[in-house]
Amino acid sequence: MPNPGASAGLSREDLDRLQAACGGRPVDPASSLFGPESLTWRVNREAVILLGGGRALLLQVAHPLVAAGVAAHSEFRTHPLRRLWRTLDLMLTLVFADASTAIAAVHEIERVHARVRGVLDVGVGPFPRGTPYDANDPGLLLWVYATLVDSALVAYERFVARLPAEARAAYYEESQIGARLFGIPESLIPRTLGHFEAYVEETVRSDVLAVGPASRALAASILAPPLPLGLGRALGGARFLTVGLLPAVVRERYGFSWSARREGALRALAALTRLVVPRLPARLRAVPHARSRGPFRRYPRGSTIC
Repeated sequence: MPNPGASAGLSREDLDRLQAACGGRPVDPASSLFGPESLTWRVNREAVILLGGGRALLLQVAHPLVAAGVAAHSEFRTHPLRRLWRTLDLMLTLVFADASTAIAAVHEIERVHARVRGVLDVGVGPFPRGTPYDANDPGLLLWVYATLVDSALVAYERFVARLPAEARAAYYEESQIGARLFGIPESLIPRTLGHFEAYVEETVRSDVLAVGPASRALAASILAPPLPLGLGRALGGARFLTVGLLPAVVRERYGFSWSARREGALRALAALTRLVVPRLPARLRAVPHARSRGPFRRYPRGSTIC
């Protein structure tokens, strides 16, 4: 039988993995795993949701095992913005690129993850010194992926428009394709949006997110990266948004100051942005990955095409 992915350079294993990620449905290697009718395209094509990227990273490195891996095995402290863009670029590639490009991106991140392992130098929260960490640990992968999904929804609803309950549910259902593609076991992936929200809430409020020295050092790199003076000042607004979008309990664990006045300013800015963004032309609204993927439209419901 001819291999339908041969022309795209995909192995039988890659095709099986893509099909499994899509719940067993056939996959066209030349098409996106999602599509123009999906909630995933509707949400992730908005450039303004990139404002949630810093929030996602701070939530990730609030986990001591994630922080240890990032601190010891990456250039994050010296080039945090480069790391942030690579993370966002990967996620946007999974959404908007064709399936063969998406699986290649996954393989690349897996090659990086293969060498990210070690043990904690110091005890943090419930994790004693010597606790092993591994970037391919399914539980850590789930938390990292969950921060990206949750932060995308938070940023979209804050800065673009509120989503009805059925749209939020459809977005989460579609997001499970990416989770499966990264090898997160089906048994760990929350089944519904309600289960997902409960998982995020429980993790945020538990002692698992125990901000230690590595987390604080990485957070400082995110919020005050080494940049020329003028650019550093320009990032003041991004720092304000990143801190403001964090769950209050995580913000407190990092020791970030916040106030009712700042919260009011964030709400006013978000309300203004929700008025302005829908009126912007597509070339300003859409992320580069989405600009060549068809007309910029609003979609009432979501459906994947894989």
